[in-house]
Amino acid sequence: MTLYLRHPSGFEHDTGAHPESPRRLIAIEEALSERDWPGLERLESPAATREQLLRVHDADVIDRIESLSEAGGGPIDLDTLTSEGSWKAALHAAGAATDAVDRLMAGEDRFAFCGTRPPGHHAEADQSMGFCLFNNVAVAARHAIAGHGTERVLVFDWDVHHGNGTEAIFAASEEVLYSSIHQSPLYPGTGSLDEVGSGPGEGYTINLPVPPGAGPDEFLSLVQGVVAPVAREWRPGLLCVSAGYDAHRDDPLAQCNLDEGSYAELTAAMRDLAGELEVPLLICLEGGYALEALASSVVATLETLAGAEAARIAPAAPAAPYRECHARYWPVLTG
Repeated sequence: MTLYLRHPSGFEHDTGAHPESPRRLIAIEEALSERDWPGLERLESPAATREQLLRVHDADVIDRIESLSEAGGGPIDLDTLTSEGSWKAALHAAGAATDAVDRLMAGEDRFAFCGTRPPGHHAEADQSMGFCLFNNVAVAARHAIAGHGTERVLVFDWDVHHGNGTEAIFAASEEVLYSSIHQSPLYPGTGSLDEVGSGPGEGYTINLPVPPGAGPDEFLSLVQGVVAPVAREWRPGLLCVSAGYDAHRDDPLAQCNLDEGSYAELTAAMRDLAGELEVPLLICLEGGYALEALASSVVATLETLAGAEAARIAPAAPAAPYRECHARYWPVLTG
């Protein structure tokens, strides 16, 4: 059984004609309902506490979102909007992630999916941006460490846009390893191969930028050839996925070439890695703006979590130059 955390406030974060709109959740939940919510235990998420948010975000960021919502909403930047319902939605999106951590770390469940919005991976400690208000997966990772004593958390980001916020939050940390496959060049312009973290966190940022047109072989090769070997060596106590579905070939905001089958393969690889390491897997919804493609890809993810078919073995060649780059920090990638 996979935990599926949601909250009705996600529909009240009103962004108008914006690509990141309530229509995204409507499409996902309609598709899941048509399949009778396969293998899912639906749960209503609590609100994140201020203490949980402050582990990641400056107080000014938290207060600004609350005050904007109380005033009826308004823009944070050209891309990032708030409405009267945004504060509650953002609290419950972050709260879904922390509640999922609590449930997973209790040991009774293996998988959780947070079907919430707004997304989070662009939000930095001191700035909401890129459609994101609070950084949900970062709040979850810090909660696992501070609330459950987890020594190491791996955050893998397969959204087509680089998660600049998650990277920046954990750049100097050796407790959270952040790895991202993302299209480059593309918004927000970060995530180059030579961004590897800083200070005690040097080497714990693994960026895997791919060119426009990258497809299933490239993405799966990077998971199997880079992310998985590093995870086996490092032995994290929790796997988190920032799951954007905007690398889909139909997505209007990028130019990669995945489909729902590709997301099933990526999910199977992460599911099997979690099983091999005997740790839980948390998946947080990020981007994805072609509604039909988004819904079918989320369904593929959730059906794969409930299944047992292993991912195909991708060609090794696409991962080779990335392995060479990061092998100075991770000798397991040598050769």
